[in-house]
Amino acid sequence: MSKKILIINGHPDPESLCSSLAKQYKKGADQAGANCELVNLTDLEFSPVLSYGYRKRTELEPDLLRVWEQIQEAEHLVFVYPNWWGTYPALLKGFFDRLFLPGFAFEYQENSPLPKKLLKGKTARLLVTTDTPDWFYSLVFKRPGHNSMKRSILGFCGIKPVKIKTFGPVRNSKSDQIQKWLDQAETLGKALK
Repeated sequence: MSKKILIINGHPDPESLCSSLAKQYKKGADQAGANCELVNLTDLEFSPVLSYGYRKRTELEPDLLRVWEQIQEAEHLVFVYPNWWGTYPALLKGFFDRLFLPGFAFEYQENSPLPKKLLKGKTARLLVTTDTPDWFYSLVFKRPGHNSMKRSILGFCGIKPVKIKTFGPVRNSKSDQIQKWLDQAETLGKALK
């Protein structure tokens, strides 16, 4: 039975490096025989705003419901996005706000501060582009976007392990470096990681 992988591209620009990385990862996973789907958030119709917080549920748009079914079926999730202002684009944040809801991705438990993690059994890979050198992002900023994705979002819902591959600095990168990154994404896809 082939591994079910869902790739979610959180970059709003369909011509971005992230879009190319997502396609290359899919190419590698397809070659490895995975059952792999790619979703570009920019192609979906949904409001990224959680209008009422958790006080009142905002009905999910058909595109979000379709992606939720894909998430439930997937064994491995791949999120591809740029590191902007230390974290991720508003489009990806809005996607999580709207879809990773109580009763969907986690469930509050009576008499416990810890939630029931409803996405246990799934793994994840983050493919993140950045202009910040990795050493600086780690030492000075303490990796806020990586920590948020790995611990506060995915880990909170039971997804583990969450592995991270960072590509950068992207600004001023040459075509041969970009090709190396695309090859690395394809290799990760082939390894189904």
